[in-house]
Amino acid sequence: MHEFTTLTAEVTDRIGRLTLTQPDKLNPLGTVPLAEIAQAAAWFDTTDAVVVVVTGQGRAFSSGFDLREFAGSVPDGVSAREQADLGQLMAEAMDRMSALSIAAIKGPCIGGGVVLAGVCDLRIAADDTHFAIPEVDLGIPLAWGGIPRLVREIGPAMTRELVLTCRPFDAEEARSIGFVNRVVPRADLDTAVNELATSIANKAPSVVRATKRQVNVALENVATTVGAWSDADLLGAAMADPEAREAARRYLSSKSRAT
Repeated sequence: MHEFTTLTAEVTDRIGRLTLTQPDKLNPLGTVPLAEIAQAAAWFDTTDAVVVVVTGQGRAFSSGFDLREFAGSVPDGVSAREQADLGQLMAEAMDRMSALSIAAIKGPCIGGGVVLAGVCDLRIAADDTHFAIPEVDLGIPLAWGGIPRLVREIGPAMTRELVLTCRPFDAEEARSIGFVNRVVPRADLDTAVNELATSIANKAPSVVRATKRQVNVALENVATTVGAWSDADLLGAAMADPEAREAARRYLSSKSRAT
């Protein structure tokens, strides 16, 4: 096992597991987790992992971009642009990782959490999963290459609708539009993911890796992420905008009252 601050990474029998470990905060994707996911993806390439299961501890997959950082201040020594870049670095590291990735999704999967799930190669969702992409309501763009990745999976029309309306959608709708491969009862999620991971891990590693590369090359022809670095310019500008920060504070306050 490789220990990080906000996640764990381990490999057993050619199956890796990347687990976000901030369940009390619903596994947010702030500066440190984003950097550590990228580091973990590189670490898996030094192991014999053929498959990597990505999930979160507790009841959530991920609550997405850490709005407490956004509503407050950028961490010491990190510029707004650098902080915005980290999400794209994370997504590209997951793309480059040799092992096939499987997202095991449950509970809240919000904003950047949707991007993290979307960058995984396969996705299985528990029936208690609920998705939302609230960035536009917060006055910030969906970055990290999220738009082209959603266009690849669910098409341009649904991408526009879900990103612009910010409406929540459940696991069954996610399956019906092609975002997840399968929906299973919450109690069966671990078993379903483990069975799929084991099936793939028992195949020839070189063929699994080649297939992942071939699909990724084909996807770049569907909707390229080459220009996704410009997302960071827009996100960095939004993060420096007092009105957007105030929107984030109001959003956090409303969520706190709701819970």
